[in-house]
Amino acid sequence: MDASGGRPVAAQTMTDGPGVARGAGGWLGAVPVALAATDPDGRIVHWDPVAEQLLGYRARDAVGRHVVELLHPDADRSLGRSLWEGAAAGHGVMGSVTAWHRDGRPVELEIWARPSGAGAEPGVLVFAAEAHSSARVRGSSVVWDGLFSHSPVGIAVFDTGLRFLRVNAALQRMNGLPEAAHAGLTLPQVLPEVNAREMEAVMRRVLDTGEPVVDFRRVGRTPAQPRRDGVWSVAFVRLEDAEGLPVGIAASMTDITAVEGTRMQAEEARARLALLNEASIKIGTTLDLERTAQELADVAVPGLADVVTVDLLESLAEGGEVGDGLVGGAALRRLGKAPRAGSLVAGVLAPLDRTLQFPAAAPYSQALARRRPYLLTHLDEKVVAAAAPYSDTPRKLLLLGVRSFLMVPLIAREKVLGLATFYRTGEQPPFDGTDVELAGELAARAAVCADNARLYGREHDTAVALQRSMLPQHITPPAGIEIAHRYLAASDVNEVGGDWYDVVSLSGGKAALLIGDVMGHGTAAAAVMGRLSSTVRALARLDLEPVEVLMQLEAVLADLAEPMLATFLYAMCDPATGRCRITRAGHPPPAVVTPDGRARLLDLPAGAPLGIGGITFTTGDVSLPPGSLLVLYTDGLVEARGTDIDARLEELTRRLADPGPSLDDLCDVIVTRLVPGPPADDVALLVARIGTP
Repeated sequence: MDASGGRPVAAQTMTDGPGVARGAGGWLGAVPVALAATDPDGRIVHWDPVAEQLLGYRARDAVGRHVVELLHPDADRSLGRSLWEGAAAGHGVMGSVTAWHRDGRPVELEIWARPSGAGAEPGVLVFAAEAHSSARVRGSSVVWDGLFSHSPVGIAVFDTGLRFLRVNAALQRMNGLPEAAHAGLTLPQVLPEVNAREMEAVMRRVLDTGEPVVDFRRVGRTPAQPRRDGVWSVAFVRLEDAEGLPVGIAASMTDITAVEGTRMQAEEARARLALLNEASIKIGTTLDLERTAQELADVAVPGLADVVTVDLLESLAEGGEVGDGLVGGAALRRLGKAPRAGSLVAGVLAPLDRTLQFPAAAPYSQALARRRPYLLTHLDEKVVAAAAPYSDTPRKLLLLGVRSFLMVPLIAREKVLGLATFYRTGEQPPFDGTDVELAGELAARAAVCADNARLYGREHDTAVALQRSMLPQHITPPAGIEIAHRYLAASDVNEVGGDWYDVVSLSGGKAALLIGDVMGHGTAAAAVMGRLSSTVRALARLDLEPVEVLMQLEAVLADLAEPMLATFLYAMCDPATGRCRITRAGHPPPAVVTPDGRARLLDLPAGAPLGIGGITFTTGDVSLPPGSLLVLYTDGLVEARGTDIDARLEELTRRLADPGPSLDDLCDVIVTRLVPGPPADDVALLVARIGTP
């Protein structure tokens, strides 16, 4: 016999006697073993000296007889016949039989039979040993029965070729196979759906080194559990003969599927919690619909799915309102997709910013209309055929290995905003109820963030519209004064505030130039700005002194239910004389550019913002040469995160020193150079040329 592969030995090996059995390894190699061989019909063709010693028949008396004839006439010969038939059918078999000694007494034998290619035709090799002799290795009957008959732990004995020699009842139950189905075969032959090759590699290492291995994990499926994976903890120990030579391997294993399942469930729960924690950090970092949709897709890959798409209602993507129902189908805009590159599955799905139309009967529309997840555990040909009237994409996905997908509606504040779709491919397990719950939690968070972005956009638009409506739409320059102005709304709704400017003609050819900034943001700040702007225009026409105007604005703020502060600058200018009377209430200092091109900031009392109360304002008088520029601005023009305010003011005066051919050009240069990107705060700029040079 070939100890490594279980193949039949060559014909000359049959004459080697007991050494053949020792070469086979295991307990057979530790006791005197007889060797016999039969032809395909069961007739004995070889009989060695040990066989003669065991049963008393000489070779010439045994050769030619049927092997079953040597069994004791009073014993059940069916077991012996079935063992030989199993070996003749190509299996290794093992068992105990009662043989007939030549002197008429019964002999208890343990035999191991395997198919052999010896001789002209295939036959069977039979190794036999007296039961009481084999007990030297297998132990006393008490120990043997305790281990193999009563132990709840699965036990197997392998020879040095890693073939099964014996398995106990517990292991037979674990594997779902009788002992005869194990004997003489290797692990991959008996249990191809467990990690048998890994187990064999470990056993070879134990045979070579003598070092036992504890708690190796056998995983996979057995005939006892053909539809679900099991997990077993296995220990391997080398068996040695009296001389310390390896004769086999003893393996014991315990079914820990339930324990491992509990551990895996705990790990899965921790993984879900970690994913939710990650989602709480990474989803909703901005109040932007597209960014929020993409963040949901990025977070879910690969923790929950291999590919994810996020689609929002077309009306929502266009900045409109969300309807209460979906009648006649759904129009969706794809705003999120992951992975963005390197995935064939993602490649066949619609790209970002694509509008998708789905009829009312399509799964997408149904998931949205019913407000419930749509789970397809297994994508197969039946599903592909049902989806064919709507799209050929499911067939492409099936060909690319998609096995399961899940659609979850995005719902916030009782409104359906869109849909997230999750795909799993290859060997990934199909989505189950736990995955539906996890996807639902991710979708719910993303939906709230998307709805916040929707509300933010609406508030932003409202605040900007309100603010722009309260700014002067058409400024008519007073005689002798040339005017240019700019206004930039902040890019963030939280920064849209109460910046405004105005020019009011006064009696006597004079004019009031004013600029202010309500501290606060959003619609409330814009509304207060509107009240102050209207009040100033009315007060200015009464020819009140700048200080009196500021005191009246202070009273307006004092009447508000919620305290508000505002910075303000009021300049009363006479273009005929160049005289300007300027009062500041916490506002940035105005700049002056004289006709010779020199630019500077006016050194005037800063004052305190309006709304503090109990403050006395001071007016400063300035005389400007004809043609001088008076530049008023809000802090959004000169304040920037991480930059010193003095450096920004210096840059402003440097830009003003080269005013260019027109005031409009100057405004464009100032705004472009000082605010090159989307402004973080509102920006108001008012430039006036006082008098004619």
